[in-house]
Amino acid sequence: MVTQVVKGSGYLTAFKALATLSMLAVLLQAVTAGQLMSGAGAGLHGAGAGAVHLLGLLQLVAAVLLWRPGRGAGWPALVSLGVLLLGFLQSMLGGSGAVAAHVPLGMTIFGLSVWLVVWAWRR
Repeated sequence: MVTQVVKGSGYLTAFKALATLSMLAVLLQAVTAGQLMSGAGAGLHGAGAGAVHLLGLLQLVAAVLLWRPGRGAGWPALVSLGVLLLGFLQSMLGGSGAVAAHVPLGMTIFGLSVWLVVWAWRR
């Protein structure tokens, strides 16, 4: 349930925008990972990781604002925190060459990101 406070505050709009951008950044990571498999350079994939981390942090801040002052649901903040932490773990795994764990973790992060975006835009 979304209260009138949430709808009128702008916190939901900020969360929608940041969750969407974050999800698109994760999707771009999948695209650049596919390019790595065909022999392309790793520079774009590495730079994209920084964007994913930054947008994940901003999304977490928006989710917390949506929850506390905005009086919205609290679980998107927990899921956003999980996505952010999983993103750091995924970067560590990718940097160490553990592709067998890196790829499924990326799919998990993308799934959680899509879930947050769908939830936000259905409000």
